[in-house]
Amino acid sequence: MGLRDRFWTPRTARAILSWRILAGVAVGIVTAVLGVPILLAVLLGLLVYAATIGLTMTGPASPRPAEVDPFTLSEPWRRSVQNAQRSRRRFADTVARTRPGPLRDRLQSIAARLDAGLHDASTIARRGDEIDAAVKALDPTRLRSRLTTLEAQAATDPSANLTSAVESVRAQLATADRLKALSASTADQLRLSETRLDELCARAAEVSVGSTDTDAYAHDVDDLVLELEGLRQALQELPS
Repeated sequence: MGLRDRFWTPRTARAILSWRILAGVAVGIVTAVLGVPILLAVLLGLLVYAATIGLTMTGPASPRPAEVDPFTLSEPWRRSVQNAQRSRRRFADTVARTRPGPLRDRLQSIAARLDAGLHDASTIARRGDEIDAAVKALDPTRLRSRLTTLEAQAATDPSANLTSAVESVRAQLATADRLKALSASTADQLRLSETRLDELCARAAEVSVGSTDTDAYAHDVDDLVLELEGLRQALQELPS
């Protein structure tokens, strides 16, 4: 991947808006305190900031986790992974049909970024499946039946233990409801992403023959990849 293409990646976007800003500011302040002229101190800070971003752009990428097997997942997550895999094949076919040259090289670099987003979509689907499994383990139907019984007992023969039991079951039901809402929201976002992926794969045919703006297309791909990466990170930060 060329330097220009490395710049337009989610990895570089994260580097630009990171601790590297503070590192550059710190260098500027320290050098100014040491007596370096203000303009030179600012320049040194900017150089440090740019250098740390450059190292990120040219350094090796983090190893990618193993591919997700769709047949290990339940619906709708299985279909989401299958759709992501279909989109990957569809885009690869478009690149393969593109005439060798700069345009094909550009499409290949875009394909690498899109592939990262498709992998994130599969990881999101796997996490969604885990959330559904957690809801199933809580068994909301059983909890509601248990709550009804406990509330009836507490109404006829109240006690501190019954009150605690009722509150415990209510808390478990609330957890199940939050997880179900998270699952539904995640599924909705994945369905929207799938629609956008289909659109991007269709537009790739236009890019392959040079009939549309390649830079604008690459920007749209990066937007989707960043959204998928943000959703994946948010789900991974949830307690297991």
